[in-house]
Amino acid sequence: MALMKWRPWAEMEALKREMDRLWERFFGEPSIEVGAEWIPPLDVAETKDHIIVTVELPGIEPNNVEVTLSNGVLTIKGEKRQERRDERYHLVERSYGAFTRSIRLPVDVDEANVKATYKDGVLKITLPKVEKAREKEIKIEIEK
Repeated sequence: MALMKWRPWAEMEALKREMDRLWERFFGEPSIEVGAEWIPPLDVAETKDHIIVTVELPGIEPNNVEVTLSNGVLTIKGEKRQERRDERYHLVERSYGAFTRSIRLPVDVDEANVKATYKDGVLKITLPKVEKAREKEIKIEIEK
């Protein structure tokens, strides 16, 4: 049996899609979503010396993103701004607005040496582990 990611709102999303189809059939025009919540996906990886957080932020300028670290919690805040145009939309699938992601880091990090880079819509935050959080291997002698 394969493991599947649990999506608690999947049934509600399916119901909404069906309601949209009924709306379009009845009124002859598609419904327009307004204010859909947008949460950027992220990955948290661990190497021997670092925690690496990678966040997808397509269409967001780096100056519209704020990264903070406090008491072992990394917070990423930002805003994806909607382009203002005069067109009449028939379908809107892209989401806009402010977002906040906070994650508790799995180990202690050196807060003074955190680095963040932004390239091609991807934010990469590299957090060096403090010495005590790094993996160490010691050999333990067994007494006879």
